[in-house]
Amino acid sequence: MPQVYHYTVILEREEEGGFHAFCPALPGCHSQGESLEETLSNIREAILAYLESLKAHNEPLPREDLLIKPVEVAL
Repeated sequence: MPQVYHYTVILEREEEGGFHAFCPALPGCHSQGESLEETLSNIREAILAYLESLKAHNEPLPREDLLIKPVEVAL
């Protein structure tokens, strides 16, 4: 049975349309798509390729140590 890994991804709307996604725990792991669904599918593929590359080079898989907290400021 395959091991399941969980990583947080950040999705940003692109000014010209579509979305950009990145995974903070995996430096350089980015993707994009025209729709939210396409972007999520693409970033999953990018994460899988990233992890497969690490395993192929006998490097450890990163553990996520990320805290997301909204911050309020008044202007």
